[in-house]
Amino acid sequence: MRKAERVRRPRAAKAPAPSGRARRAGRTGGEKVEAPYHHGALREALLKAAERVLERDGLAGLTLRAVAREAGVSHAAPTHHFGDLTGLLSELAAIGFCQFGAAMAAASNAAASPVEALMARPKAYVAYAQAHPGMYGLMFRSERLDYSRPALHEAAERCFAGLASAVGATSGQGPTEGEPLSLDHAAAIARAWSLLHGFTMLLLDGRIGDILNRLPEGATAEALLDVMLKSAVVRPMAGALR
Repeated sequence: MRKAERVRRPRAAKAPAPSGRARRAGRTGGEKVEAPYHHGALREALLKAAERVLERDGLAGLTLRAVAREAGVSHAAPTHHFGDLTGLLSELAAIGFCQFGAAMAAASNAAASPVEALMARPKAYVAYAQAHPGMYGLMFRSERLDYSRPALHEAAERCFAGLASAVGATSGQGPTEGEPLSLDHAAAIARAWSLLHGFTMLLLDGRIGDILNRLPEGATAEALLDVMLKSAVVRPMAGALR
């Protein structure tokens, strides 16, 4: 009996290799999901990924490789866009200062009276830090940031100008653009900033409970801040208006 002859079947045409984006979309093996960015928005996607890593894992967990993994891109992508970790942290902190300043300005603008506006700004300061503790911590870690980068320098300057204007309004000595601060105005800014930053750090570190435990039952950190602000903001303003 003759052996069956082999029949050569034509080979199927080889499909073109999937693009990097398609490969990322199909890694799960299930339904393909588009990557959350396109080439023109990679820088913004990396910054958003960095913010997620920062808030989830803290500053110690924020590395270039961690950001690349979070964004689903090659490890070289953050270096290409930011140079090094300091560059990434500096651009991220610039975003934080912009968010921070916008939150305080919005709270002040929504107030119904000048006194409420002055109270609203510091309350928004604390609220932002509570909502974004990782970002707030990064913004005040100067040794990790490069203030020569324009975005960070300008965003931080705008925040300081807002603080200086708000403090100046309580004493009727708002800053004049291009002129140095008076010693009294500088002292008022340092005093207000020390109060807010100190209270915020105690709150984020969970130390306010040591004070609240010694107060009548039901006292809250918000109520404590309100009393502090009334003595630091409302009374000086009332004196300036006399």
